[in-house]
Amino acid sequence: MTAMFERLQKPFLTVETGEAYQPVRIAYQLLQPEKLVSAFEDMKCLAYKQQHGNGWDLYWSDELDDLHFESLDSYKKPANKPLRLGGFIIKNSTLYLNLPSFKRACLLVPKLHSLLDSSIISIQKADFINKVFGLGERLPHGFAEIYDDAELDKLVRERIHDYDIIVERCEHAATAEEAFKILADYTHAESRKRLPFAERYEFQEMEGNPEDIYLGFYIFLRSRELVAIRRWFGEAGFTLGDAMDETVEEVFGGMNIDIIE
Repeated sequence: MTAMFERLQKPFLTVETGEAYQPVRIAYQLLQPEKLVSAFEDMKCLAYKQQHGNGWDLYWSDELDDLHFESLDSYKKPANKPLRLGGFIIKNSTLYLNLPSFKRACLLVPKLHSLLDSSIISIQKADFINKVFGLGERLPHGFAEIYDDAELDKLVRERIHDYDIIVERCEHAATAEEAFKILADYTHAESRKRLPFAERYEFQEMEGNPEDIYLGFYIFLRSRELVAIRRWFGEAGFTLGDAMDETVEEVFGGMNIDIIE
């Protein structure tokens, strides 16, 4: 009981713009690598990192100046020293965008889609951490140490496999009611599973409206952030299903899809 009380009094680690620190790594396929550097050079919100040779810092300025962080309380943007939001790096012919929070990912990914030609890069996946960190907690160093690519891919394949089985069962159900029960039971069971420490989100092909795809990404991340925060504050019974219900209500009820508090 004492340990729980201490945790309730102890805030989790946040980034400068107010939201919880939860590392996210976005991976892009390089379609035309020779054009990427030229495109980056034209963006004033990016600064080349000389020491890396293939990295760029991303700042809250110029093209990104209109980003709105409603979770922000007291941070004031200095005009002469813009805040670093994250960074790009190229490794093994893949472009990675490393960010320290879910909200930055949800705001930046759609914005960068509008700024960078889809013929140059194509978004593939997002790897992230399903927990919040204490102020004095020792943090992992480097995304290579945090994420096991083979394990993350295995989790995605297992999730798809399980879903495909449910779809097949629904298609062969004798009645619509039976199909609905199969799907409802599956959804209920999934919502109560323990989330893995690290997880992967795979983006769909950019067919149709990109806003719909990025809205799905927001709902996926927001619900997991809610689970991490609620459990940090002692709500052990708060499930992914509860978080999904809150997020869907937030999006389709109030249409307030911009906030990750």
